Amino acid sequence: MKIPKEVTHTRRLANTAEPLARFLEEVRLLGPKLGPLLIQLPPSLVFQQDLVADFLRHLRTSFAGDLACEPRHPSWFTDEVDAVLVEHRVARVAADPAPVPRAAEPGGWQALTYFRLHGSPRMYYSPYPQAYLDRLRHRLSSLNVEVWCIFDNTAEGAATHDALVVKSETV
Repeated sequence: MKIPKEVTHTRRLANTAEPLARFLEEVRLLGPKLGPLLIQLPPSLVFQQDLVADFLRHLRTSFAGDLACEPRHPSWFTDEVDAVLVEHRVARVAADPAPVPRAAEPGGWQALTYFRLHGSPRMYYSPYPQAYLDRLRHRLSSLNVEVWCIFDNTAEGAATHDALVVKSETV
């Protein structure tokens, strides 16, 4: 489940108590079927340590489950940011296409690895080539942590195909 844009894009992680509480109340109905919550941030959101730490501290008081953050501004891809994410048990998403080279690799809290693959070279449209899916399958099967891999190249149905190829070959 993705944390609502009202929290991430409109309020930009500030003054989020009410919409965050409402969202968490709703997703708790999923019980054990609830996976990690995704905090996808707008490309314009610059890392601000106090703001991010306050937001994550508040979120952690209400939610103990897994969290993954998909930042898109270059300021988020530093050791300092990874340390803040580790402190609050938040994995940093490995994204494709990556806005900066470091975004292609998972970061933050290492007990969860989360990939979001949007299609490349044409975002949301392009299917991944078999060689890429083979490398991904091998990589995912070698990890000894909780792993989530989300294909978001859905515009022409490639996500379902790509996910089934990776899943069928990792089982």
